[in-house]
Amino acid sequence: MIDLIKKVLSLFYVPLKHSFEISRLKRAAQQSVVKIVIGSGNIYEKGWVPTDIYYLNVLKENDWNFFFKENAIDAILAEHVWEHLSLGDGELAAKNCYKYLKKNGYLRVAVPDGLHPMPAYIDHVKVGGTGAGADDHKVLYTYKSLSGILQKAGFTVKLLEYFNEQGQFCESAWNAKEGLIRRSKNHDPRNADGKLNYTSLMIDAVKM
Repeated sequence: MIDLIKKVLSLFYVPLKHSFEISRLKRAAQQSVVKIVIGSGNIYEKGWVPTDIYYLNVLKENDWNFFFKENAIDAILAEHVWEHLSLGDGELAAKNCYKYLKKNGYLRVAVPDGLHPMPAYIDHVKVGGTGAGADDHKVLYTYKSLSGILQKAGFTVKLLEYFNEQGQFCESAWNAKEGLIRRSKNHDPRNADGKLNYTSLMIDAVKM
């Protein structure tokens, strides 16, 4: 009986939830400042609007132009999304983001860091790794490979946090108000012991 009730509720709840989210994104697209989160899992900060693959698939042109005009978005935030796309799809997603961002708008993207020096971290995030969601990981990026995809789409890139080939952690100052990345040096609780147990490769890609 409980299973039946859950099934009936899901038949109504899911369509209503999606309808609400679509309406929310449509309203946000009409605002003077538009900041969206790709693949948010409904986790987002004030001033940002979450999106979901069910109605804004980054690979589908029709999804983008359903909500937005070209050159209309101020900022796009994507935390641990690109590793779930193939290299080809990652390039297409970057091109779509570039197309719909305003001039001087930016895409802040974070992915697992393929040059992280801790073997346990790499085992956790690699393609087919042991971590949650890693069974769907398709690419393990380094700062060079991700920068290349973004530059190919037309972006100017600024590296925010990453490990280099020597295992050194490199960072530039970044403002969490411009897009909070939780899996980062100062915002991931796994780093509370002072060690960089979990960080991301983070890049700001700017449409100049």
